[in-house]
Amino acid sequence: MNPRPSKWAGGPAGDRAVCVLAPNPGPMTLDGTNTWVLGDPGAAQAVVVDPGPDDEDHLRRVLDVVRSRGAEVAVALLTHGHADHAGGARRFAELAGCPVRAFDPAYQLGDEGLRDGDVVAAGGLEIRVLATPGHTADSLCFLIPEEGAVLTGDTVLGRGTTVVAYPDGALGPYLGSLRRLRSLAGQVPVRRLLPGHGPVLDHPLAVLDYYLAHRAERLEQVRTAVAAGARTPREVVERVYADVDEVLWPAAELSVRAQLDYLADED
Repeated sequence: MNPRPSKWAGGPAGDRAVCVLAPNPGPMTLDGTNTWVLGDPGAAQAVVVDPGPDDEDHLRRVLDVVRSRGAEVAVALLTHGHADHAGGARRFAELAGCPVRAFDPAYQLGDEGLRDGDVVAAGGLEIRVLATPGHTADSLCFLIPEEGAVLTGDTVLGRGTTVVAYPDGALGPYLGSLRRLRSLAGQVPVRRLLPGHGPVLDHPLAVLDYYLAHRAERLEQVRTAVAAGARTPREVVERVYADVDEVLWPAAELSVRAQLDYLADED
């Protein structure tokens, strides 16, 4: 589905995007958080997506990358408010002298937020805002038509699949967001996905088909586990995620809770 190596260190992705990898690797963050610097080559401005965790060295490194391109930061955008993506946003805004735009007003610094359908014009780009709730209620993706790319935050990861972060996240909206991205990928067309963690994905349609099939398979496994006598989310996890490292079980339990809520609404 994606020929790129599983190990990811960041760097350029096409002509208009550079990933600066945050130093926060882990089971949930993979190689670390991807902070994206966007802009046309030679543009006087750049856009930074997800400044990342509150790590001074990382934030200054992002700013150094922007300035090495001969640019200044016009605005920082957030895909969602989780600390590994947004924890350093306030400090980054201080360093760069820029506003921060987000769907959730709690993470916004400045006069403007972000809503579905907004267009952020900066750095020679027109970045289109897509509301993609599900991982969290405030999750956004960003389409760069000039690059044929979508920044997916945690809605789609560069490796594996993402957690539906119950109770803020919900499975019904998440499936709707995946279907929206799948439809978009076939229309624009979209040539690559730039995720919030892990490597760039070069086959968007195949990736999104896999994500949708995986969710359908997991949902059926949860139905089977409940029918077989599992009574708590933990018991469902023990049956359905038996082949997954137990360090990931707490995250799996969040997704299971979201799946159980979804199934309850079906009844």
